[in-house]
Amino acid sequence: MAKITFKTPIVEMQGDEMTRILWDWIKEILIEPYVKLNTVFFDLGLDQREKTQDKVTHEAADAIKKYGVGVKCATITPNAQRVQEYNLSNMWISPNATIRAALDGTVFREPILVKGITPFIPSWVKPVAIARHAYGDIYKNRELAVDTCACERPCRCTPPCGCPSVKTAKAELVVTYSDGTQDRGIIADFDGCGIVQGVHNTDRSIASFARSCFKYGLSFKKDVWFATKDTISKTYDHRFKDIFETVFQNEYKADFDSAGIVYEYKLIDDAVAQIVRSSGGMLWALKNYDGDVMSDMVASVFGSLALMTSVLVSPDGKFEYEAAHGTVTRHYYRYREGGETSTNPVATIFAWTGALKKRGETDNNKDLSAFAARLEKATLDTVEAGFMTGDLTGLFKLDGIKPIKLSSRAFLEKIAQYL
Repeated sequence: MAKITFKTPIVEMQGDEMTRILWDWIKEILIEPYVKLNTVFFDLGLDQREKTQDKVTHEAADAIKKYGVGVKCATITPNAQRVQEYNLSNMWISPNATIRAALDGTVFREPILVKGITPFIPSWVKPVAIARHAYGDIYKNRELAVDTCACERPCRCTPPCGCPSVKTAKAELVVTYSDGTQDRGIIADFDGCGIVQGVHNTDRSIASFARSCFKYGLSFKKDVWFATKDTISKTYDHRFKDIFETVFQNEYKADFDSAGIVYEYKLIDDAVAQIVRSSGGMLWALKNYDGDVMSDMVASVFGSLALMTSVLVSPDGKFEYEAAHGTVTRHYYRYREGGETSTNPVATIFAWTGALKKRGETDNNKDLSAFAARLEKATLDTVEAGFMTGDLTGLFKLDGIKPIKLSSRAFLEKIAQYL
């Protein structure tokens, strides 16, 4: 049988550790026997980011802008331990953050529903989608340690050091305009050591975030909730609330009314309380850090981080698909030592199918879109027949079917049988 071809390339971004291994196996076992892949390839593995001084990440982002669809493997965001492990010259920032900023995109995350995997919140019978603002907040912060003690400078004691303070300190927030005028505000007066952090956002980015969320809600007929804490953050969070409301009323309310869906602003603590009692089915829009945290919570409630899709959508319609989880370091170390792993590849499979379906849509290639849908169905059919990776065996309950744990590669080969 002839392989399916497609005209416009997909931007393919390789990653790190165990997900890098799964990436190659997925292509080998599930995609390349049926599809002649046409990709523009970038290796975003940490070694290559170091070698290129992270230039490769920016090149990948530019390629997504050019070709419109990308698919990305999970990558390492290095901390101090990783700097030492990989002998890095720099603690390179998250590739996801770089690409989000370049595309001005919003991250939408939604669980993959599988028969036999019952959510830990039984009332959630419909998927809860998370929209995570992809710009600013602590991911583009500036933070400082406040050192007032009598130790050598900088203080090398384990906090809190207990040393007497020899001076006080005042932390201020200062905005300097191009004409030299300033707005100033005191953050805190310190009579001992401490820490201080500054974050920012832009009206343009918040408005793009709001539009992306409302477009998503209309596309999938989902109510949209936006949640933050404007009663405490009366300027920063309130600005988000005001922009969302303005964009909705001026641009989307009539369409929402016609579609029979609603937009609601909620305080984030109220939203958490309400969402755990709901049946699901809404798009929950959150600021950057809140979305990072809550997407993992939603994924865990629905069974596994490996059952969570993630797509970055830019305001001008560029798409980047990836799994919502990390590089599965522990499994990679075991694999590297020759051990067998049972790492769940489902979210990475769905990253590929999402990109293939989108490319099929943009190229009007029905065969490609149909193949992607068939691969998704084969993946779910495999799990629902009782064949799965180890993370799901303790969660799976379906009458008459006993779960069978498979290694990562054996699981992919079993999917191929259903495909």
